[in-house]
Amino acid sequence: MPKPLSTRQRQILHYIQQHVEAHGYPPTVREIGTAVNLSSSSTVHAHLKALEEQGLIQRDAVLTRAIKVVSAPANVARPPAKAVVHVPIIGTVAAGKPRLAMEDIEDVFPLPQDFASGESFMLEVKGDSMIEDGIHEGDYVVVRRQPTADNGETVVAMVYDEASGTVEATVKRFFKERARIRLQPANKRMKPMHFTDVQIAGKVVGLVRRMA
Repeated sequence: MPKPLSTRQRQILHYIQQHVEAHGYPPTVREIGTAVNLSSSSTVHAHLKALEEQGLIQRDAVLTRAIKVVSAPANVARPPAKAVVHVPIIGTVAAGKPRLAMEDIEDVFPLPQDFASGESFMLEVKGDSMIEDGIHEGDYVVVRRQPTADNGETVVAMVYDEASGTVEATVKRFFKERARIRLQPANKRMKPMHFTDVQIAGKVVGLVRRMA
């Protein structure tokens, strides 16, 4: 007969379930410890081992976030599942010198519906002009399609490059001034871009990053 779970083990199991439902991936050991007020990672590991021995979770010995809830006792509440939408990943957007963003769906990425409300898409960021806003090269910005933006909002804008004769995409902060549009980088080393008109593809509402 399985050994009854301690209160702390139930808290940990419930937190893992909640984290997966909210974010789509499991928490780290440190995040679990913070959530259940355990400062010792070895104590968290001991509780995880106990849950694993009872067949309630599966872990990977190498990957820090590889914790999978296999089953849960009936008296451990499982949070309601959130609706998931598959957001298309469309080409590449430059955060430095704009590059052409191909309007081709390269892949799709599952996100909670409340994270990607409305008609949304994702673009991979190239360049470092938005690093002071925490947007780095290789990140994926989640963009809600809309043709307008308020001053100071981060947008994906389509601009005409006279040198190449192409329309290109860039992620910048949007400012409408008297006779022009200013696309402001978040990098003190880079100058703002000025245009008489730009086409806004959408507003940046989220960010997805791979952790090395």
